[in-house]
Amino acid sequence: MSKSKEQLEIKINKSWCKGCGICIAFCPKKVLGFDDNGKVNMNDRENCIKCGQCELRCPDFAIFLGGIENE
Repeated sequence: MSKSKEQLEIKINKSWCKGCGICIAFCPKKVLGFDDNGKVNMNDRENCIKCGQCELRCPDFAIFLGGIENE
């Protein structure tokens, strides 16, 4: 059973993130940015449309669009 967009959340595995910024460049709503350590961070969770472009474009598989609860 697939989840609705309301049930999805962006999860970032910062230990896998190399800080390349590809996900930030492809985000249509510009809700991603860098934290103080040069890793990707969700800066504006409310405006995220959960399109999945960040997950699709991340070469390091550091971003996952998944359920709110642990899967």
